[in-house]
Amino acid sequence: MEKIETIEEFYKKKFGWLPATIRNEIGHFNVFSLEPFMGEKAKPVPYKRRDFYKIMLIIGCSKVHYADRIVEVQKQALSFSNPQIPYKWEHLETVHEGFFCIFNQHFFHHFGNLSEYEVFQPQGNHIFELSDTQVIKVREIYQRMFEEIDSDYIHKYDMLRNLVFELLHFAMKMQPSKKFEKQSLNASQRISALFLELLERQFPIDENHPQLRLRSASAFADQLNIHVNHLNRAVKETTNKTTTQIIAERVLQESKVLLRYSDWNVGEIAYTLGFTEVTHFNNFFKKYTHLSPLKFRNVLV
Repeated sequence: MEKIETIEEFYKKKFGWLPATIRNEIGHFNVFSLEPFMGEKAKPVPYKRRDFYKIMLIIGCSKVHYADRIVEVQKQALSFSNPQIPYKWEHLETVHEGFFCIFNQHFFHHFGNLSEYEVFQPQGNHIFELSDTQVIKVREIYQRMFEEIDSDYIHKYDMLRNLVFELLHFAMKMQPSKKFEKQSLNASQRISALFLELLERQFPIDENHPQLRLRSASAFADQLNIHVNHLNRAVKETTNKTTTQIIAERVLQESKVLLRYSDWNVGEIAYTLGFTEVTHFNNFFKKYTHLSPLKFRNVLV
């Protein structure tokens, strides 16, 4: 798997230089037109994780690959990318137009937690297909970003944060809102949330996270300093799934990612996912997909 792309690497790869503000304590923000990255010489966006956020308006038919899920953009869309979720863009036709802004978490330090918003959460919606009318409205927001970042206004970065939130809420208002009851989490919900956070923190597998540390319910219980039966009851109560089932589903999802996008062999993938024997991994994978790992990889070729 490729390393996580840093914001510094993004600039060096795209432009060959680093902006002076990239190491600024207030964080970094920039906005671009897609024009320099379109056309015959445009390079595909590889499957990897980035250490920065990106919000993009793209006009043109595309496919976005997320782990074992693919989202197809029929005409035009607004997309939200974050450091936790690796992705890959595949353009199916010439991209006609587009804009994108990038920023890091420091840019929003003291201004809110971006992970609280569904568009930046692992199970949230990250791609929003737009109508022609909606494209006009989103394009206007990006144009205001260009105007602000080129201005001499001393508080322009406050304005730019507001425009990022405007894009964020524009998208979230497009989907049915979920009812939110203002009530404190009970003990089971807290335990379940901590378990899911620990589980997700181990992914994606790459050079920086070479092997899963926590693979069993008992291992997670030890990490949380609770009895395994307590953990199992809490997870079952809040998710209607067993702890083992949730772990298996996440390991299966990551195994598909590694088989699809990495050049590691099946033995290496089995090891990094915590299987002591390749046959154990083969049996695990066939149980859920009815295919061997090697057949699954060959089908994708």
